[in-house]
Amino acid sequence: MTAVKPKIGLVTLGVRDLVRSLAFYRDGLGWPTHAYNPEADVVFFALDGTWLSLYPRDKLAEDAKLPDGQGFGGITLAHNEASEARVDEVYAQANAAGAKPVKPPQKAFWGGYSGYFTDPDGYPWEIAFNPFMDLT
Repeated sequence: MTAVKPKIGLVTLGVRDLVRSLAFYRDGLGWPTHAYNPEADVVFFALDGTWLSLYPRDKLAEDAKLPDGQGFGGITLAHNEASEARVDEVYAQANAAGAKPVKPPQKAFWGGYSGYFTDPDGYPWEIAFNPFMDLT
């Protein structure tokens, strides 16, 4: 049996308003889109080491044959920076772009520095500096 490659190739967020979410990630956070087509139901962002896609939430639930639930889904997404100062800057940038602040950046129990916000659809993002391993 061949081992499965240990990699996340694509994270897809089921969003309620594709235009709003596109504006948040592309215009607010400054992430470049890949082969963007305004007529399509999907938006792709080529990130360092993985991809992020935005797709209408109802269509994603239908495709996956799962009910569309509400509330915390037991998952967070993370973006790591090289310093506490950069964590503060990214947190402020996200909030200026329309994120909902959840937990301001602060010293973390595990020895790093992190904060949380949610994107326009409520997906929780952690912005962190990890002094023990380079995740940037």
